Amino acid sequence: MILRPHRSHFLSLLALLTLAAFGFAQEATSALPGVFSSFDSGGDVPRLPSLDATLLPHPPMPLMSPEVALRSFQERGLQQASALPSYSDDTLVIAELPETAQRGAFELQRAYVAPHTLSYKPVHFTGDSFVKSNVIARVLQSEVDFVAKGDPSQVALSEANYKFSYKGLQDLYGHSVHVYAVKPRAKRVGLFKGRIYLDAHTGRVLRTEGSIEKSPSFFVRKLEFVQEYSTIEELTLPTHLHSTAQARLVGRTVVDIYHRDYQVQSATASLSQTSNPGQH
Repeated sequence: MILRPHRSHFLSLLALLTLAAFGFAQEATSALPGVFSSFDSGGDVPRLPSLDATLLPHPPMPLMSPEVALRSFQERGLQQASALPSYSDDTLVIAELPETAQRGAFELQRAYVAPHTLSYKPVHFTGDSFVKSNVIARVLQSEVDFVAKGDPSQVALSEANYKFSYKGLQDLYGHSVHVYAVKPRAKRVGLFKGRIYLDAHTGRVLRTEGSIEKSPSFFVRKLEFVQEYSTIEELTLPTHLHSTAQARLVGRTVVDIYHRDYQVQSATASLSQTSNPGQH
């Protein structure tokens, strides 16, 4: 079954966190070996890989100043926001309700056709059906809805949406990174308060983390996240989102979303697929 747009609801903010990547570009992670292969077995819900194993070092380059790195990050974001092509990938969503020890893992194929079409094709599910219906399916549907109706520029990490404050040079998974605190200029759904980590050699984002300023739903509160990305053909695309939230009715919710094997299509191919939606 392919999800189609309808009204967004429970946990829709996870979609905003994932889709905020449309507003900027960066470089970071490799594929996550072992996650999808263990899922294919049809056995238990796969174990999560360690975050510190997801980033690979790159050849040394001259360090950018904090100002130059931030400017490079923002300029690259403007370029991607105006020219995001279509793509597809393999997606794995793992969700857990710790208070009831319920878990589920759903492997899917995701397809995005610029500018407003997103669909998921189920591949395999393992775990509790309640988690599938009431957590995972709702997260995916919210992402579909946001692509169809939302405005990525409203949640992008840009000067228009955030204030940036430099916090120093650190090491992240073997990378020298400039760290910036970010604070929303307005209390709007999809914006967060936290930190971003820019590669000090390239100005590309390696990681974002923080807590949401305004919940998108009565059912969700106190949502915190860590987001990792990868550069695919000069585009910033999400590879791992880890989030925790307190949700009414179901309690604490933990969701991990992994993406791998991106296939980026040319503008010509995107137009062809839009004109012939039945041909894939």
